[in-house]
Parts: sequence; structure tokens; C-alpha cells
Amino acid sequence: MPAKISSIEKNSIAEELEIEAGSELLSVNGLKLRDYIEYQYAVMSEELEFEIKTPNGEIEVYEIEKDFDEELGFVFESAIFDKIKPCANNCIFCFVDQQPEGLRESLYIKDDDYRLSYLQGTYVTLTNLTKKDKERISTMHLGPLYVSVHTTNPELRAEMLRNKNAANLMRELDFLKENDIPIHTQVVLCPDYNDGKELERTLNDLWKYKDILGSIAIVPVGITKFRKEKLTQVTKEKAIETIDIVDKFNKKIKKNIASVSDEFFLIAEKELPDKAYYNGFSQLEDGVGSLRCLIDDFNKRIKKVPKSVKTKKEYTLACSVSAQKAFFMFAEQLNKIENINLQVIPIKSEFWGKDVSVAGLITANDLINQLKGICYKNVIIPSIVLRPYTTEFLDGLTVKDVEQALGVNLIVTKDIYSTKELFDILFK
Repeated sequence: MPAKISSIEKNSIAEELEIEAGSELLSVNGLKLRDYIEYQYAVMSEELEFEIKTPNGEIEVYEIEKDFDEELGFVFESAIFDKIKPCANNCIFCFVDQQPEGLRESLYIKDDDYRLSYLQGTYVTLTNLTKKDKERISTMHLGPLYVSVHTTNPELRAEMLRNKNAANLMRELDFLKENDIPIHTQVVLCPDYNDGKELERTLNDLWKYKDILGSIAIVPVGITKFRKEKLTQVTKEKAIETIDIVDKFNKKIKKNIASVSDEFFLIAEKELPDKAYYNGFSQLEDGVGSLRCLIDDFNKRIKKVPKSVKTKKEYTLACSVSAQKAFFMFAEQLNKIENINLQVIPIKSEFWGKDVSVAGLITANDLINQLKGICYKNVIIPSIVLRPYTTEFLDGLTVKDVEQALGVNLIVTKDIYSTKELFDILFK
């Protein structure tokens, strides 16, 4: 996998040199780079010579002088330039295995790469670390790492990940502790496997690593209609039980180190806790506190809005089923303002199945089918529904395809944890 450049930052050295998106970075100061980690170190030099392969196949060499901390302005298609470390597991809850055929190839890639964990906060199981990997992690002090724990019971973990090496988790955590590598951990809760007493055991075992432990996130297993093997969905009773187990553990250790995702509170039909519960929101991308951030941000902004706007503003806000309660509350308050008409339409997952209710899995076809004929001309969607750095949905259609099918203008908001862009749309 080459160091392919997906875009060029504005007012950067790369833009000044007229380097095009779609080019490839071949080397820096004679070094062929394996990943973005090596790239970061390589470009710290004040004198650089780098090779670029242009989209038409020509090789160009650039020699520049720059400040020590000055960026070149490349945005790469992937943070890994050589081969991504594949996942060696076959987890009973793996989402990749719950997809239909015919989606884009990247959706079927099972990665378990510690470099992506360090750079992008993706989760790794630590089942495929080599001696060289460990040497690099310790030497470069690559942390924090985000670790998919699921359970600390060796036999159960090997069963859930369907990999005998998964039983060695505590040995790998010992290595990270010995090298002072900070970690954030995740448990995908699968009823009848790692819940109840097993979850209590996992929480207590992880606390033994409190010197490096940043957080523990518990999220419910996601089940699509394409799953072939039977798994049990988290019920209201199971959600309440899990919330209680986590609360008791945090009280025992006198610290909010463990948190369940917002989805647990929605399933349990409980109010979201306040921000103190979320331990600094260290696992937002796992859905732990994302709704709380959004609601708190909205409540601050709504206090400063005018009683009316000069021109009529009509927008449809397409949201996930899981977040609909919050967005209906936003609309109720905003629609009290003269000339604002905000319509909220929760998008049900016809593609993945009724048990999938998160925004990140909304497809273009679900948008088209459920908005046709009932939405306003301007439709607001969150960027999480799109493939990063593209305008492509999970089912392969693009923003332009949806706009043409509906005859609308799609507005993509980038920050899913803030309502700033929504307020900018309505009041600026």
C-alpha cells in the first residue's frame, strides 16, 4: 500500500509546490516509509528531499528548507503505507462477518494493527504482536493504545475471539505495564458470554493495571440481519444490570474509570448521566458520552439565540434512531424561534436490520427511501454516515447520488459532538 495523498491542505508547502491529490509519496530523505509514524519523524528535519509519483506516473524530486515544526500539508488516504496487520481472530461478534456481499472492498478488511490504534484510536486485540512490534512500541513509547479486551477470562476470551492466542491477554497487558504504555480498553458485551459475573471479573482484573489504564468502555454487541450465528441482543433488563455493575465497580474504586455507552441508557430507558460520569470523554468514538456532549453543547448555545430570524429557514435533519429523542428536543426548542422550521426524521436501518440504530451505519438508500417526498429542500446529515475523506456512503452511493434522487441539497456537518454547525446554519 503506497503513501497515497488524498488531499492537500490549503496554504501549505505542498500546495505552494503544486503537488496534486492522487500523488504518492515514495521517500523522504532516501527513506521509504512504512507508516505515518515514520513520516512524522522524517519530516521533522529542516532540510528535506522527497520523491513524489504524480497521478500520471512521473517521478518528481523536491528539495526544500522549512521550519522544524512546519508541516508539508499532505493528507494521506491511509496512515499505513505498507501492509496493514490483519486480524488473526474470528470473533463471534465481528461486524465484518455480518455484512452482505457486494459492498466496497475496504469494508471486508479485518485490521488489527497497533499502529492504527496509536494513530487513530482503533481497537486492537494484541493477539498478533511480534517481537519486532513490541520492540517498536517500547522504544518509541507508542501510546495510548486502544485494546479490545472483552473479557479477562483466558478460556472465555479464546472462545469469543476463536483464537487460542487470545488467552494470553494478561501477558500482553503486563508487557504494556512494564513499558509504561497507557491504554484505553473496550468490552463488547455479549449476553450469556461476558456479562454479569464475567463482566465483574473483567473490571476487577483490569483495575490491576490502573497505572496505565485510562478508561474502560462497555458497548452492546451490534447484530445485523445478515448474522448467520445466533447472538442475543442486549435487552432492557440486561442494560440495567450492566449499568448497575459498572456503577458499583466505580464506587468501589472511587473513580469513574468504567463507562457504558449511551446506547445502554437508551435501551434501559434511563436518563443519560452528567458529564462527570464519562471520565473526560476519552472514548467518544465508541459512543461513550457522544449524546451527552451533543446535548450539553446544545443547551449552552440555545441560551444565546435571538427570538426570530429575518428569513425563513426550513431544514430537514436526518438522524439515527438511537439519537432521535435528543434531536426532537432540539427541534422543539429551535422551532419556537420565528421563521425557523426544523424537521427531524429518524432514519431506520432497512439495510442492516431493525436492531441497528446508530448514525454511522445509515446508508444512502435508506435516506432516499425514507426522505422521498417528505423532506425539505435542504437536508442536514452527519459526516459519520460517509467514508472518511470521501462523499461515499456505506452502500457505495455518493452525496451527489442522494441529492439527485431526492432533488435536495445535502449539508454534511463534520463535528458530530457539537451543535455549532447546526446553529451556524440557522443563525448566520
